[in-house]
Amino acid sequence: MPVLLECVTVSGLRMMEKDTRIGETVPGRVALVTGAAKRLGRAVALRLAEEGADVVIHYRTSRVEAESAVGEIEKLGRRAAAIAADLGSVAEIKRLFDETAKQFGRLDILVNSAANFLPASTISTTEEIWDASLDTNLRAPFFCAQAAAPLLRRSKGVIINFADAGGLLGWPGYIPHSVSKAGVVMLTKVLAKALAPEVRVNAIAPGTITMAGDPPEWERDFIKLASLQRSGRPADIAEAVLYLVNAKFVTGQVLGVDGGRTL
Repeated sequence: MPVLLECVTVSGLRMMEKDTRIGETVPGRVALVTGAAKRLGRAVALRLAEEGADVVIHYRTSRVEAESAVGEIEKLGRRAAAIAADLGSVAEIKRLFDETAKQFGRLDILVNSAANFLPASTISTTEEIWDASLDTNLRAPFFCAQAAAPLLRRSKGVIINFADAGGLLGWPGYIPHSVSKAGVVMLTKVLAKALAPEVRVNAIAPGTITMAGDPPEWERDFIKLASLQRSGRPADIAEAVLYLVNAKFVTGQVLGVDGGRTL
């Protein structure tokens, strides 16, 4: 990739001010993406690296996939590290961010993308499903934000949470999931107030995003309901993340990326 060298002249001396790659929007920043070994988290992590960021790939058990993502990022000329942590443990979350600070010295971007998607109706919801949904989808993003806040305040960074259309519409077949994602919407608003003005906090609410291996009926059903008559792609979400990373006058907002599903 070509390099653009911007120069200024001071007292007759030609001085290099920046060394940035053309087209990069987040050069030199450090991002941590939870659940980044697979699926949307991986797509977001790779796109941030393409845009110039060094990236921490968080994973829980998918070590092989996480190390593969690190390899892809390093091929782009960026630094990367795969760090395992169980986000159900606050101590593990703290260790994740301590290790990030140790290896990279800073943190500019936190993307809370790790989530589960557990079907459960009024009849089939169990205590275990309820706790698993709320712990992974809501509790963990809060404690990640809490642990990241000191680093992000220093860098005037940004947090991007993942809600989804279920948190806005409510899905009777996914009750704990819908409740957890509705909680992410409110979490985003209160964190935006609590961490301002140093840290911006926003959320993305995806509709159905077509991924390899997903049941085909998910896409078919979604297409019937979405105004744009198609499902989304991982690139659509990665683009939304980049927008929120660079939207300096936007905080506390939830960006629907759903093809018009929630209209």
